[in-house]
Amino acid sequence: MLRQKLQDDQITALKNGEKIRLNVLRFILAQIKNKEIDKNPPAGGELNDDEVLIVLRKVIKELKESVEAFEKGERKELAEDSKKQLEFASVYLPIEISDEELGIEIKKVIKENQAVFDNNQKAIIGICMKQLKSKADPGRIMKMLQSIIKS
Repeated sequence: MLRQKLQDDQITALKNGEKIRLNVLRFILAQIKNKEIDKNPPAGGELNDDEVLIVLRKVIKELKESVEAFEKGERKELAEDSKKQLEFASVYLPIEISDEELGIEIKKVIKENQAVFDNNQKAIIGICMKQLKSKADPGRIMKMLQSIIKS
C-alpha cells in the first residue's frame, strides 16, 4: 500500500516536472527494490508496509546525516538540497505517538513479557523494538526504555 503510494506519487511528480521530489521517490523506490532482491534472492518478493517503512526511515536517517555533514562543511547549497529531499521523504512517515503514549505502550509490553523482563531486562529491548517500531522512532523507544529500566 505504501509502496503503491510512492509509485503513484512518482508518476505524478514526473508529470508535474517536480525534479527534486521525483529524484527522492526514485531513490526510495530503488532502495525498496534492492531490499526486495536481498530478501528473496531467486525470485524477489514485495515488501510489506512495515518493511517499506524500515527502508524509508533508513533513507530519512541518511538524509539527516547529509544535512548535518553539509552544514558542518559550510556547503549551504547542498544542505538546502538535502533538506528539501528530507522534507519530501518525511511526508510518507506515519505520525508518531506522543511520549506519554509511548511510555504506556512500553509498560504494556513489559507487563506482557514480565518473565523475560525479570530474567534479563535488556532482552525486552528487542521485543519493544519489534512491536513498536511502526509507532515511534527507534531512538525514542530506546531513550524511553532506558529511563524505565533505570527507575
